[in-house]
Amino acid sequence: MMTHITVNASALTATAFAPFGDVIEATRRPSTSINRGTSERFADLARLDVLEAGGRPILSIIQSSPTPLPLRVRMLERHPLSSQAFIPLDGRPFLVVVAYDGADGLSTRIRAFLASGTQGVNYRRNTWHHPLIALETTSRFLAVERAGTGRNCEKVQLTGESVYVAVP
Repeated sequence: MMTHITVNASALTATAFAPFGDVIEATRRPSTSINRGTSERFADLARLDVLEAGGRPILSIIQSSPTPLPLRVRMLERHPLSSQAFIPLDGRPFLVVVAYDGADGLSTRIRAFLASGTQGVNYRRNTWHHPLIALETTSRFLAVERAGTGRNCEKVQLTGESVYVAVP
């Protein structure tokens, strides 16, 4: 029998997202005045982890097409050799779907967050997550990822349950 699970997205906060990684936002840390007072630096916003097995950091821009809601979660992925960060460039909200690891299947461990257009995320190494989910219109993201040898992307198809994510 097919089970139907609905997960409602909650607001993205550093505390709620902590088991999965870091929330990247300028309001989280004290800033430092730089450039003779014309700029503020919000430093050390995420724990980047990309050097495993000789990896190196790369910056990419990803353009993501909008996904209609409710989203049916059919697969999740994780990166065993690195973290992976996404920062919105267009100031648009996006959906973040993650899952706790566990022996009883990922479907019942899925959490969803609605990120504001001023928040990014950094998925911790081995964190199950859905690929980027733009909402309403095509959106661009700055990605900090790992380049290097080794298999750094594992995917799992969700079977047995229908998991839908809704934004209240």
